[in-house]
Amino acid sequence: MVNVNSVKELLQKVRDMNPLVHNITNVVVTNFTANGLLALGASPVMAYAAEEVADMAKISGALVLNIGTLNETVVQSMLIAGKSANEHRVPVILDPVGAGATIYRSETANKILNEVKVSLIRGNAAEIANMAGYQWDIKGVDAGDHQGNVVELAKSVARKWGTVVVITGKEDIVSNGSTTYVIRNGHVHLTKVTGTGCLLTSVIGAFSAVDTDLVKASVSALTVYGIAAEIAAEKTVGQGAGSFQIEFLNQLSLVSSTHIEKLSSFEKVNGGIS
Repeated sequence: MVNVNSVKELLQKVRDMNPLVHNITNVVVTNFTANGLLALGASPVMAYAAEEVADMAKISGALVLNIGTLNETVVQSMLIAGKSANEHRVPVILDPVGAGATIYRSETANKILNEVKVSLIRGNAAEIANMAGYQWDIKGVDAGDHQGNVVELAKSVARKWGTVVVITGKEDIVSNGSTTYVIRNGHVHLTKVTGTGCLLTSVIGAFSAVDTDLVKASVSALTVYGIAAEIAAEKTVGQGAGSFQIEFLNQLSLVSSTHIEKLSSFEKVNGGIS
């Protein structure tokens, strides 16, 4: 059972343990992801070369595979790193950016899932649905409009792949197929800054590095991330997206136990929401 105290405890563990998060991510978000992880209290590394990814993955607390800017060289490095992480019991987090937008992206996401034991998948509803073979609109790398039950989608995909699934949107869903949570922290300004979803995946990686219960780790990461966004939005009212982005990084380093107690909004659910 995830509660406010467990969220506070895991955030403190991240800050105390400074876990190494190995990111094979996309070129658009590399700097933002590194700075966000540092602000949170984790230690980022971006290693892509096939010659070293196996060694880097095995000494990391978590491996994050992000398919945002794909090419065959990067895909091969992802597979090498993923298999090394599996061998050394390092959690593998997959962000299937734009899955469903092109055949190549969809095939790559499925190739990773078929060749690597993925611990957790984080994406928007369209990405998660399309990689599982369900129809859901997608625009570029963003989810389109669709009336669907995201809780049941998360449960279904979690069971299909034997993994934890995180679907992010207006409300965030975490499910391992049997235990499911909805998280309501966050702010619409996150959608105005490139890379906030990719950074979130890496933040989930940081929390996964300090607790083997990936449902608890994910709920905690989403809650902390969403609270930081809410505070940043409040402090930058009337300013632009650039001011929000900088303040958001500030707040990732400043979120406190008091903030978590006052602002957390999540619950365990049994049925679905549309």
